[in-house]
Amino acid sequence: MTAEYRFSFGPWNIHEGADPFGPPVRPSVEFGKKLKLYKELGFDAVQFHDDDAVADVDSKSAAQIEQECAAMKQILDDEGLVAEFVAPRLWEDAKGIDGGFTANDAALRQWAIDRARRAIDIANLLGTKLIVLWLAREGTYIRESKNAVDAHHHLVDALNQMLDHDPQIQLAIEPKPNEPMDQAYVPTIGHALAISAQTKDPSRVGGLIETAHAVLAGLDPADEMAFALAFDKLWSVHLNDQNGLKYDQDKSFGAANLRAAYNQVRVLELANYAQTERYVGLDVKVMRTQKADKATLHLTNSREVFLMLLDKVRTFPKHIEQQCIHDRNYEALEFAVLKHLMGS
Repeated sequence: MTAEYRFSFGPWNIHEGADPFGPPVRPSVEFGKKLKLYKELGFDAVQFHDDDAVADVDSKSAAQIEQECAAMKQILDDEGLVAEFVAPRLWEDAKGIDGGFTANDAALRQWAIDRARRAIDIANLLGTKLIVLWLAREGTYIRESKNAVDAHHHLVDALNQMLDHDPQIQLAIEPKPNEPMDQAYVPTIGHALAISAQTKDPSRVGGLIETAHAVLAGLDPADEMAFALAFDKLWSVHLNDQNGLKYDQDKSFGAANLRAAYNQVRVLELANYAQTERYVGLDVKVMRTQKADKATLHLTNSREVFLMLLDKVRTFPKHIEQQCIHDRNYEALEFAVLKHLMGS
């Protein structure tokens, strides 16, 4: 079972516990030490931001980027790891304050595209062809601050320039309805795939669905995944959990809604997601109250919950499912699912 699905997480998921209301509560863990934990914890791939691989990436020459990526690739090889994807981290740069690809200032839009091109170069040097685009500040705090029609055209233009930069690269848009922006331009996977269809090569533009982001949009994560899977457009997932319409909590997978987690595993299994050789990614935050020596349990717990739910999906009595569907007795089907999840 564990060999069929491959798992990834980003190094930012091992962190010091700072939040907007308080300082760090755990010591920092060196990047190299984080990488050494991956295999030990049962993970195969690393999710990278561009500046995880190359610090201060905007200030580095092409030769410096190549040198630093070669060193990082050697570390990955030594640890038996691969890079799942690289994502340009535009939202943490002051130049991205008004959005990157949709900024009102054309010079800032060009900066965002240039940085995305560097992220593509980094991805190639690390051995991956997948670029993830979380369009964090591509939206508005107030509607009147931008022309939204133009903004969507700017997004398509940016995607096209990235596609031109490398004919092999794949772009996965990660939708989210809000936070840090009040309203985001690409809130759901439907929006992402509509934009994909407007690019010069829609076959190379897909999506990444995060559990919490779908919940924040008032949608069911499993249905969002199913929509993308139906069109072969689900190129990664960020599994976590979300307790209602709050800030993005990134709780451990299954911690808030076990049945919703079950259905996410079920839809991946029904679509033979493992056979695509794409990764089951986690984006989970350790609780701020957790002690440093146990601050990776959120990762191993989330992976184990996925595998336990996978077993539940595979062992659900199909004859009961088929009979309930035949009889249109969905109350019985629902109760059978609940009993199965509770081990009865």
